[in-house]
Amino acid sequence: MKRIIRSLIAASCLALTVGCSATGKSNNFIFTADLPPDFAYTARANYVPAKGETCSVPGGRNTQIGFNIEEWRTEYKADSEIELRRTVSGCPLVLYSIELFVYAKYGTHPGDFGRDFGKISVRAQLDERDKDTFNAAGESEFYGQCQWLFRTSGSLRRIVKILDCKDTDAQGKLTRGHPFAAYTLDQLPGKTVRLKIKQAAEEEPFMGDTWVKVPGGWKRCMGESFEDQDAFCNGNDKDFSTFRMPDGRDTCTIYPGCTENKEVTP
Repeated sequence: MKRIIRSLIAASCLALTVGCSATGKSNNFIFTADLPPDFAYTARANYVPAKGETCSVPGGRNTQIGFNIEEWRTEYKADSEIELRRTVSGCPLVLYSIELFVYAKYGTHPGDFGRDFGKISVRAQLDERDKDTFNAAGESEFYGQCQWLFRTSGSLRRIVKILDCKDTDAQGKLTRGHPFAAYTLDQLPGKTVRLKIKQAAEEEPFMGDTWVKVPGGWKRCMGESFEDQDAFCNGNDKDFSTFRMPDGRDTCTIYPGCTENKEVTP
């Protein structure tokens, strides 16, 4: 009878898209992400020898598996099927962590993108504050908010943007650090972990004392001259410079609208 049960388990494993371990449990889970438009993620799963193992992998080769690494621009896939246990060079390995990178495009040039990071940690035990739970459907969610920070760069003072992603709770309140979740290895078989990112409604200057807030947006301080790359305001809220937008408009005076501010005198 036991032989028949083992045969049925093996047949089920072959039929399913997710793998099965020797115990009959799934050897995979799904990581996915709900992201704003023009966002994507890459992931890198890191593996270490299983508890009690004294083996090692020569040079650490093949102890990482990447997802969307080269494809995030063109063939991006939201769902990544991640193995929990693997054997490399005869050494049994278990999932240790997943490095996450969130990418976002803001222009058409290949370099017009920002990137920030997050992480999933797989631990033997969890602190109560780090414990992430699953609902009845076998899904667990963690959250983040990404904000664009803008600055000017180069002799044309072209706008470039930096992506800044922070961890939040389910209600969107900023917490500490970057998007993060932690699980035990036993929590994950057959489950789905979802990262949910929202985009901040407003952009802010990357560096302080370089832009002045005005009705309709921000004006770029001139600094010592147009060639001054740092161009700190230093209390001068009268002299401003033009700048170039990522789409090529080059006589802009107010970001992000790229329109001259005409204040109406009452």
